[in-house]
Amino acid sequence: MKRTNRRQFGQGLFATGVAAAALTAPSILRAQGFPSRAINYIIPFNPGGESDVTARFQQPFFEEISGQSVVIQSKPGAGGATAWAQLNGFDPDGHTIMNTIVPHTVLQPAMKDVGYQTSDINNVFFFHYTPDAIVVKADSPYQTLQDLIDDASSNPGRVTFGGSGTNTANHLASEIFSSMTGTSTTYIPFRGSAPAMTAVLGGQIAAAMSYTTQGVKAGEQVRTLAVATQERVAALPDAPTFQELGFDHVGGAYRGVAVPAGTPQDIQQRLSDILQQINANPAFKAQMTAAGYEVIDVPLGDIPAFIEERKAAYGPAIERLKSA
Repeated sequence: MKRTNRRQFGQGLFATGVAAAALTAPSILRAQGFPSRAINYIIPFNPGGESDVTARFQQPFFEEISGQSVVIQSKPGAGGATAWAQLNGFDPDGHTIMNTIVPHTVLQPAMKDVGYQTSDINNVFFFHYTPDAIVVKADSPYQTLQDLIDDASSNPGRVTFGGSGTNTANHLASEIFSSMTGTSTTYIPFRGSAPAMTAVLGGQIAAAMSYTTQGVKAGEQVRTLAVATQERVAALPDAPTFQELGFDHVGGAYRGVAVPAGTPQDIQQRLSDILQQINANPAFKAQMTAAGYEVIDVPLGDIPAFIEERKAAYGPAIERLKSA
């Protein structure tokens, strides 16, 4: 057997290292120079909703870190599906990013053809979730969640939940609620969480299957019966968690940022790092907490496992919605 001497072996290692460095260098330089111009941040919903609000919370921090401006653009339609179906048509250079929401991007393609599949959405970071919350008008006869459950049990289908759109986080939460309480309620979709809350305040629906943020925003006009967090929300100290009330439900709308397919991996990582740096900023956290959001960190490397975990969690409720 031919033997390779130490000198030859060392030369081989050196050559391999030089080649690897040559391949890596352009990626490092590209990531260091990114972004090189304004970032277009697309929100698939109308201005004023949770996705828009949190993007505007991020905006000044993103600009400070990156040295470039961030332009927020609304592209509403079909509960976000219109924009998500167009995501991969944008240039994959990292300068166009898009807000995404789970469970929307899991539920929508599972229910019907919406022009994209869950696997088409190339998320780089999830930065918070907006916890589910059941909200009623302040003078509602439902003083507690149990009051609402008792009414729904005695009068199947009579209790109406308003929420943002069909095949969305609110729609899924309504189905989860019915399943875990053994009740039958009626879900009524609105064009957003704000219109649903308007309907609550106007007495058009019994309750909103909404978010903690809407309970915070409406203040004393409403009563929040339960929130889907592990601990009580600081901005809603009187609202019990579902777990306190004996229901194992923690979740809501998980919001993240995605880029078009084909975006270089180093640019994806740079974006993930920027968003994680924003999340770590105490001023950003304080804004989010005061408004009722729960900050989370799901960086690029953890995205595949996070999506699979969410898909598994939503599976039973999705099957029930399909058979309804």
